[in-house]
Amino acid sequence: MIVSFGISDAGPVRSNNEDCFLADDELSLYVVADGMGGHAAGEVASRLAVEAIERFVRRSQDPGDFSWPCGIDPALSFTGNRLRTAIYLANRRVYRVADEHDDYTGMGTTVVCALISGSQLTIGHVGDSRLYLLSGGRLTTQTRDDTWAATVLGGDGTASRIADHPMRNVLTNVLGAREQTEIHLAERDLTAGEMLLLCSDGVHNVLDESALCALMSQDQPPDVIAQAVVTTAIKRGTRDNATAVVVRCLESGGG
Repeated sequence: MIVSFGISDAGPVRSNNEDCFLADDELSLYVVADGMGGHAAGEVASRLAVEAIERFVRRSQDPGDFSWPCGIDPALSFTGNRLRTAIYLANRRVYRVADEHDDYTGMGTTVVCALISGSQLTIGHVGDSRLYLLSGGRLTTQTRDDTWAATVLGGDGTASRIADHPMRNVLTNVLGAREQTEIHLAERDLTAGEMLLLCSDGVHNVLDESALCALMSQDQPPDVIAQAVVTTAIKRGTRDNATAVVVRCLESGGG
């Protein structure tokens, strides 16, 4: 059984919220998107991406009732290919809307997704929104930021070096800015007691793994933890929108 909760706040500086999220226990689909662009285009981009991903995942529940517009990756499971296609369609949707409306030129969005099927977790992401896994009291980052600092420093750069780098927030890959984008996908088993956190950079820019681990390790339901994550990010001085989706696996298997 999977239970979840998501919350988003514009934060203390921004007048609008360009983040968008989905926490759907029926679909076992969880998404956080952080949009960018002028004239409220960021809000449009993140909403379009989340809607497109949710639409395809819902439509593809029946294996025989849909097509694969970007082909099949044999290295991925059926669920992995569903999420890969959903993100591909989201990129195409945001790109086409930007191309058709002058006010939305150049808009884009990050996205991080979790799709659970049985005991399998599929993670997909583009940009610098992150997914963390809490297991056995240890928190680990399951995604790698598409930023200049993370790309250049890579495995040679410590987390603190990347966090302090002046180019840490310069994105090298987003959804919707180009007709094609690089989609990162990973699959792993999910076991009872493990917990996921999907969040935008308004959270992880001010809360390191130690702080997030302490918040997530509390014996509290997902709604309390998610609210604590966003509230703490605001107290720590985030200058961006802050979004958190917490997903807890109560027993083996999911929706």
